[in-house]
Amino acid sequence: MSVKAYFFETQSTSAWLRRLHVAAVVLLLSLVIYFIMASLAYYKWDWQVLWQYRARLLEGWCMTVVVSFFSLILSTLIGLVAALGQLSSVLSLQALCRIYVTLIRGTPLLAQILLLYYGIFEAVGLQSATLGGIVILSIFSGAYISEMIRAGILSVGESQRESARAVGFTTLQTYRFVILPQALRQTLPPLAGQFASLIKDSSLLMIIAVNEFTLAARDVSSLTYTAFESYLPLALGYLILTLPIFWLSESLERRLRYED
Repeated sequence: MSVKAYFFETQSTSAWLRRLHVAAVVLLLSLVIYFIMASLAYYKWDWQVLWQYRARLLEGWCMTVVVSFFSLILSTLIGLVAALGQLSSVLSLQALCRIYVTLIRGTPLLAQILLLYYGIFEAVGLQSATLGGIVILSIFSGAYISEMIRAGILSVGESQRESARAVGFTTLQTYRFVILPQALRQTLPPLAGQFASLIKDSSLLMIIAVNEFTLAARDVSSLTYTAFESYLPLALGYLILTLPIFWLSESLERRLRYED
């Protein structure tokens, strides 16, 4: 057997072993959760009542998908602009971006939702709760993404920049072909965590009556008096949205991995 064939066979075996261990752990945790739920003798499970409101829950879940999708895109753009602004040589732009990041990271999201939506957005005539929620989430998450991108850019050594200048790259080309690809590899894990947090943070938009998943689960729970039956699908629904982000992040990390 050649070295190359042995390497790929070993890799394949390791992958199957990892999957087997993950499956065993998931099965064990599922059994533990099942026995804990079964031990709640005082609680009478009623999934049939919940099934009548499946359309309401699905509508809320779809709204969470829409809000999260546009917030992820907009917050990434805001974070990139704010990160480059902090690294800019224009002092006023530096100060503006740093003040933005400091204020947003230093105050709770709940306060920002109330102040922005019922304060600034009301003053400018923005009446759409959904659009306002997307903007608020993007502003909030963009501050954290900004710091992640800035840290990733600063992690690229000065020798890389000097090499780019030596071959005649402009500043834009240096960032496009040298700095940002390397910074992306460094920022993928924290970015994946931030994206997942953004999806879960969208649940706070219920306080401004955005018809999202958490509000739907709360309404169904209030109507049917089924706490566990309403909130277990809620947890599963958010898990369905966040798991692909982590899987995609891991896949991209493997593709971008190379020897330093």
